[in-house]
Amino acid sequence: AVMPHFPARIIRSKNELTEWVTRYQAEAGVDEALLLGGGRNNAAGPYSDSMQLVESGLFDNFKRLHFAGHPEGNRDIDADGGDTELMKALRWKQAFADDASAEVALVTQFGFAADPFINWIDKLAAEGIRLPVHVGVAGPAKLQTLLKYSLACGVGPSLRVLQRRAKDVTKLMLPYEPTDVLSELAAHKAAYPDFGCAQVHFFPLGGINASARWATENGGAANQPANSAE
Repeated sequence: AVMPHFPARIIRSKNELTEWVTRYQAEAGVDEALLLGGGRNNAAGPYSDSMQLVESGLFDNFKRLHFAGHPEGNRDIDADGGDTELMKALRWKQAFADDASAEVALVTQFGFAADPFINWIDKLAAEGIRLPVHVGVAGPAKLQTLLKYSLACGVGPSLRVLQRRAKDVTKLMLPYEPTDVLSELAAHKAAYPDFGCAQVHFFPLGGINASARWATENGGAANQPANSAE
């Protein structure tokens, strides 16, 4: 099912947002969306963050709404590298989810190590934020491609995983695969069933076919028929 992205800061007017939503619903039957601030410093119109998109009322009849999560921080939001504003926004989203008819979840920026995800999700739980988290991982891709996207997207501490890999000549020419990070997350989820990681979200930076093929070959129980495994 298609989940269009709505980056708040590139939307020039409420009329433009209304047109987008109306066309998606009328022409494609879309009833779910990923609401984002958007990666630019200045808003092109009246919306500067995802909460303002929600408050427009245009998503009231959507069945599923997702918001961005930043386990390794986001200096566009917290310039000092902390998470004060990020946590404030997440509390707002939790309060919205408590009363919303839509299913609400967080989709994280991609990362290359399990610990930042685990620590962040545990912190959310301690802060009373219970939104299910869809952990973002990069699908198989060349190392150079991942480094380029990581620097552009502001990936934080887990970038060191790629930097160490770049120094290993035996691995330099091999495509990166998310095996290690997902194995660690799966082991943690098995040990702590209440851990808030609900799903995995693949960023197909090396191509959709490569990510789909890897997920199919490594999906474990997810490869079973729907009536026998979820």
